[in-house]
Amino acid sequence: MSEFWLISAPGDKENLQALERMNTVTSKSNLSNNTKFAIPDFKVGTLDSLVGLSDELGKLDTFAESLIKRMAQSVVEVMEDAKGKVQENLLANGVDLTSFVTHFEWDMAKYPAKQPLVSVVDTLTKQLAQIETDLKSRTAAYNTLKTNLENLEKKSRLITEDKEGGLFTVTLFRKVIDDFKTKAKENKFTVREFYYDEKEIKKEREEMTRLLSDKKQQYGPLLRWLKVNFSEAFIAWIHIKALRVFVESVLRYGLPVNFQAVLLQPHKKSSTKRLREVLNSVFRHLDEVAAASLLDASVEIPGLQLNNQDYFPYVYFHIDLSLLD
Repeated sequence: MSEFWLISAPGDKENLQALERMNTVTSKSNLSNNTKFAIPDFKVGTLDSLVGLSDELGKLDTFAESLIKRMAQSVVEVMEDAKGKVQENLLANGVDLTSFVTHFEWDMAKYPAKQPLVSVVDTLTKQLAQIETDLKSRTAAYNTLKTNLENLEKKSRLITEDKEGGLFTVTLFRKVIDDFKTKAKENKFTVREFYYDEKEIKKEREEMTRLLSDKKQQYGPLLRWLKVNFSEAFIAWIHIKALRVFVESVLRYGLPVNFQAVLLQPHKKSSTKRLREVLNSVFRHLDEVAAASLLDASVEIPGLQLNNQDYFPYVYFHIDLSLLD
């Protein structure tokens, strides 16, 4: 499966034992692959600032996921004649996405952990915003070229239209002209014959040659840009997930910072319900009210605005690598 669950529990002896129980049960029951997920110690600041960052990171997470999905789709559209090779162009740091996530290491050079958390988030926000701006301008130019080419290649083409109707050109074999005229008249279309203009045809051919040349020139640089910046955006997204785990763990479990993050990869879709039951059982002691609410939707969690289905006794975030679905 291309789905991951990123969770955390307090790092004290009782909860580390709980994590071991989780690993034992999920391994014996063949529910998931579990690996520790290393997150640096950041400068925490005030709890009030963390609450604000929690909201900001939630929005940034959604934006980053949307951006990488749009970039993945752009790769599909650019590689129109080689769609079977799309996945090999959707890599992170030169490796497949699953390998990158399961072997994640915080990039200290790009996002220094010694900086205040606000600064790290600001760096990520600006980086993703710039990638989105560049994506829009680069793909718009390429798509305009594609559209112009398609219009030239079409045998039936809309020339102009107004409230009364539209003017189309249609290219036909001579033997079907009369039939076409009859059918057009039955459907209340007016047909006027177009007389061959060699100069106009030559002009169209030259325009097509130019557009094909321009498209070919743009193809390579655009695909290279998409590959490099998809990787950058994906890496930033997983760093945002790590930050969310850190912030939520501090808010949930308190200071001093002491928690263990774990990445779970469910083996199959049919086992996710059982996996959730195991986690809720193992970590029930962290939040009895939340655990009870998972069994009984009528139980409300005081002060919580989320739907009960979104809240668990442990910190939890979802990572879905099905970017082209």
